[in-house]
Amino acid sequence: MAILTPGRPAPTADSTTAIVVPAGRARRRASYGGASRGRIALRMLAGLVVLVVFILPYTIMFFGAVKSKPEIRSVDPTYFPTEWRWENFVTMWATPETPLLQNMISTVVISVFATLLVLLVALPAAYYTARFRFPGRMVFLFLVIVTQMLQPAVLTSGLFRQFVTMGISDTWLAMILVNAAFNLSFAVWIMHSFFAGIPKEVDEAAQIDGAGRLTVLFKINLPLVWPGIVTAVVFTFVACWNEFAASLVILSTAGNQPMSVALTKFVGQYETSWQYVFAVSLVAILPVVILFMLIEKRLVSGLTAGSVK
Repeated sequence: MAILTPGRPAPTADSTTAIVVPAGRARRRASYGGASRGRIALRMLAGLVVLVVFILPYTIMFFGAVKSKPEIRSVDPTYFPTEWRWENFVTMWATPETPLLQNMISTVVISVFATLLVLLVALPAAYYTARFRFPGRMVFLFLVIVTQMLQPAVLTSGLFRQFVTMGISDTWLAMILVNAAFNLSFAVWIMHSFFAGIPKEVDEAAQIDGAGRLTVLFKINLPLVWPGIVTAVVFTFVACWNEFAASLVILSTAGNQPMSVALTKFVGQYETSWQYVFAVSLVAILPVVILFMLIEKRLVSGLTAGSVK
């Protein structure tokens, strides 16, 4: 195939087909290509601006974490440290008033087990409410979403009294139950919408082939709603990791407290160890950042599911 444009020589005898393109159309194509490249450049510039806005606070935290206390409190501070104190990331673990290693273990245990408990309860609840119509179904879903209006900070005193009565105050179990309870409704609604988007004919076809209800749930439905499960798990884990108010009241032992509460121990009434505040903050957010990097694709697919029909 050969394309003829004004000012170019005619095709040779080997050409089988010739298409004549007017000069105006050729110029328009060139302009369209230039406009497309311009849009790509604008998108790259906008993405760079967003990147800088989000990265800048963490960059300042990093530079603050490798400074000395006098340099941070200097009357003429600088962004870059004059003397790099990498040992801050080591000495922060040895502060006597804050057992950070135990705090990190507490944070991991509470977040992981609370997330598993939410998944264990929310998964069958979301599947059942999406697949079956039963009396009080809408009332149940309404009550589930109403619990999102209540925050742990509002119910802290009542929860503390209840856990004292039960004998589990100042324990990991108490915080696992609190975190699971306050993140359960979000997980149920997220997975409910995904289960409701699967045609019932899929379940009926599997049951005709002899599959039981549990087989249909775990081998047929779960692979189809996997992005929704990942979305619910990630948001639940992050919420449990960052929880502060209830942990501050219910957990009184320093070693049982999570990192969010341990961070406040470096902020005193008369003096604040800002180098440790920055260092601990960076260490605390690192596992969450790694988690997002590992499952970013599935998380995005879960958040955008249903946006295009």
